[in-house]
Amino acid sequence: MPQHAHFTAFLTGVGYHESAWLFADPADLDPIAHVRVLTEATRTAERGLLDAVFFADSPGLEIFRAGYFPQVGFDPLELVAALAAGTTRIGLVATASTTYGTPYDLARRLATIDFVSGGRAGWNIVTTRYAGAAGNFGLASHPEHDERYARADEFVEVARRLWDSWDADAVVHDRTARRWADTARIRPVDFHGRFFDVAGALTLPRSPQGRPALAQAGSSGAGIALAGRHADLVFTAQPDPVSARAFRDRVRAAVRDHGREADDVLVLPGVAFVIGSTEAEARAKRAALEDAVDPEFRWRNLAHNAGLDQDRIDPDRPLGEEVIAAAERSSRTDEVARRSRETGRTFREIADELTGLPGGLEFTGTPEQFADLVEHWLETGASDGFTLQPTTLPDSLELFVDHVVPILQRRGLHRTEYTTTTLRGHLLGERRTAGVPA
Repeated sequence: MPQHAHFTAFLTGVGYHESAWLFADPADLDPIAHVRVLTEATRTAERGLLDAVFFADSPGLEIFRAGYFPQVGFDPLELVAALAAGTTRIGLVATASTTYGTPYDLARRLATIDFVSGGRAGWNIVTTRYAGAAGNFGLASHPEHDERYARADEFVEVARRLWDSWDADAVVHDRTARRWADTARIRPVDFHGRFFDVAGALTLPRSPQGRPALAQAGSSGAGIALAGRHADLVFTAQPDPVSARAFRDRVRAAVRDHGREADDVLVLPGVAFVIGSTEAEARAKRAALEDAVDPEFRWRNLAHNAGLDQDRIDPDRPLGEEVIAAAERSSRTDEVARRSRETGRTFREIADELTGLPGGLEFTGTPEQFADLVEHWLETGASDGFTLQPTTLPDSLELFVDHVVPILQRRGLHRTEYTTTTLRGHLLGERRTAGVPA
């Protein structure tokens, strides 16, 4: 079992649950107030000694969602750069797509954030699944799944070469010789691949942690392979310890296949949670959130999350095979299709059951019970910790930090202080990151 659990917090709007805004302080609902809410939540996460906060992204808006709950899609890179100024130790992970963008631009922006934050930057590597994004970038069509992952692998390889284009000791500050840097230790990338041609070196020396920490969230075979080659941590949706252990074993095998140590990658399944001082209180909170959900939204949102065409779905019938066949396939699609085939329930009924990500974990209970869950998953090798998905902000995260963290600390399952200064240090320890090339 690891010495302690690792935690990141997935922060969005005024909470992860779609009804969260209906229970929020009205002063927190204006889009500009979201920045304040996220800033305070990041400081709460740092107070709780979490490894990092992370922010999702999509280069396109699903307009139907705006009718049901706030859609305030800040650029995560700009957001974490701003959050760096008000924090000192917590890692800051921004999602950025390899499907839409270029390696040089993103590598430079992430290196800048790593300097601004003193070595706390992270990149959540995604291949955009939302097909509508193509039109936002002047493209006629969205690349297929395998094409996106092939591009992603090359994209990350180029970014890593750019971060490596300056040796760690390239800046010499030799006043006697009047040399600021040893140019022999700066190398143009000169990369020519299937998707990218990149000529020069990065405009920045090597950043404080060598390179940003790399996260990956795809659970398909291609996603696991990408994680095995590049990732420091993996976000995933897993419903139970048995499934999670099998997934973690696959990730660790992929890591070894790429000549790395299995422990070089942490697997942190998502958990959306509601905490109460008693089970009854927690269940009442959860029920209030669920009762406030518009029933039309729930099935439409599940269709979106699973890559299914809403126009093809009759929510009051089981999911048709023709709808599945026409989907933009992903592990989420497969989970929804499996449930539909095995249960014969209508799509609306399945949507009512899946209140979070398809196949994901939800917790409702007391702080002690949450700590028990964390301990069990660690002991069984199901995970290295969790990606926390606070259902409401700021209170859900505050309850975790103020009531669950102390229990975990007493059990020796959570740090009592930060012992490192970089995100990669938090994740892997200084011994395994000091002097390690990007």
